[in-house]
Amino acid sequence: MSNDSALPLEITVADLDAMRTRGDEFVLLDVRETAEYETARIEGSKLLPMSEIQQRLSELDEHREDHIVVQCHHGGRSMQVTQFLQSQGFEKVQNLAGGIDQWSQQIDSSVPRY
Repeated sequence: MSNDSALPLEITVADLDAMRTRGDEFVLLDVRETAEYETARIEGSKLLPMSEIQQRLSELDEHREDHIVVQCHHGGRSMQVTQFLQSQGFEKVQNLAGGIDQWSQQIDSSVPRY
């Protein structure tokens, strides 16, 4: 990976909100479980639970060159998935620090907290 294109490992919810407002192209990958996703989600996110990521990795092949932001509840699982995807050759992957919980508190209070 060339250093000039290296992205920071994490972005904040404010960064994500700005990307959405600008209309940046990226994939928002939600790695929580289905029940969590049904409880609260960020509009436009793609669900791929961390527990299934290794079996379903091929579903992300079309996004190998895309900017991917990985999101979970608080940022722990998504950090593991971010590092896993990087180890699989995905270069433009970032973790959403604080996860959907932070998103709900700082950006969109209509997203339920749990």
